[in-house]
Amino acid sequence: MRVLFVSDVYFPRVNGVSTSIRTFRQDLTAQGVETHLVAPRYEAAGAAEEPGVTRVPSAGVPGDPEDRRMRWGALTRALDALTPSAFDLVHIHTPFIAHYAGVRFARRAGIPCVATYHTFFEEYLHHYLPVLPRRIGGWLARSFTRSQCDDVHALIAPSEPMRSVLLDYGVTTPIHVLPTGLPADRFRHGDPRAFRARAGIAPEAPLVIYIGRVAHEKNIGFLVQMFTEVLKKAPQAVLVIAGEGPARPALQAQVSSLGLAPHVHFAGYLDRDTALLDCYAAADVFVFASRTETQGLVLLEAMAQGAPVVSTAELGTRSILVPGSGAQIGALVVPEELDAFTAAVVRVLEDRQLRQELSERGRAYARTWSSAAMAGRLTELYGTLRSAPGASGAAA
Repeated sequence: MRVLFVSDVYFPRVNGVSTSIRTFRQDLTAQGVETHLVAPRYEAAGAAEEPGVTRVPSAGVPGDPEDRRMRWGALTRALDALTPSAFDLVHIHTPFIAHYAGVRFARRAGIPCVATYHTFFEEYLHHYLPVLPRRIGGWLARSFTRSQCDDVHALIAPSEPMRSVLLDYGVTTPIHVLPTGLPADRFRHGDPRAFRARAGIAPEAPLVIYIGRVAHEKNIGFLVQMFTEVLKKAPQAVLVIAGEGPARPALQAQVSSLGLAPHVHFAGYLDRDTALLDCYAAADVFVFASRTETQGLVLLEAMAQGAPVVSTAELGTRSILVPGSGAQIGALVVPEELDAFTAAVVRVLEDRQLRQELSERGRAYARTWSSAAMAGRLTELYGTLRSAPGASGAAA
């Protein structure tokens, strides 16, 4: 079987969509599924090209230095250069220009089309178009989502809560819940001492770590505010914010205004195969409070490295941080309340035995989220779509 992936984002742009695409491509190969990815070309150098990837000329996105916008003409030419009969199915990963180009290709080729709903677009729109009244923005996002979902034969939601959101929107296209999962290399042990040495952080300083996109919808400002309270109990603690994104200037200003600069380290992007694993492993506690995750893969990556987790459970993260499971899975699940979140972080920092228990349970729990098993389920879905009656051509 051969599947065409189309996405508006991919490495070297680091985010959950890029990670999901690479993870599935690697594991699908072992399932006998060949994939070809069409994605933007980035100006940044240093990223080795992968086989089976077509890069499309792209332009910058105003106000967002990380992302690129594929040029429609270049994208259609790139897809037109592919042989339609060489593919059995199209899999779309983003709701922007890639969606419309992918649907166009599937209809021309007469093959089924599936889309993964990686992005909680309603919340995304609110943060990046704040001048738009939230009620109007929500209506536009829901209408936009329903329209796109009608274009494809099947949808993949990374979590059950995200499936529920789509059903609440009135989406009628069949929805399959299928998380990304963790590849085996995410369990390779990082070196916490190496991270501290590179960052210039004292060996004895308690580390509170956030890793992920530094974006407004990730609610990192709440974590910074919470950390001011943590310092009252653990004055030597350091908050590490690893990643890049449009919210970094605002967060740096917040840190400065609160007088936290000596206690907050912005680590920027870290190499996924080396420094990122070291950073996870260095965490005395990993903190997370995003309200918009469709899955929350970063939580599993933290657990795989033995990092004790303190997190809220909102939207997709509820599928990982199962209500009532708590410390049994290596995490303390708390509400987005300053006192409760602070108390949980301080408790983990002060209790060595609790840290060890959370670390061991988290590692064991993360291993139940095998990416190979998820790829097997995706392969079965592809086969079902390809053989379904009336599967030729994307949904009208």
